[in-house]
Amino acid sequence: MNLSVFYESLKVMANGMSGILIVMAVFYMLITVLTKLFPENQ
Repeated sequence: MNLSVFYESLKVMANGMSGILIVMAVFYMLITVLTKLFPENQ
């Protein structure tokens, strides 16, 4: 097994994981902003 290919695949995996994390953080911030703008009627 070529180690340079392995390290390159780790970089690709890290990019994918960070992208998923960023999307989840943006979605969470969107939800919190919307719940503050439109509070639930009680």
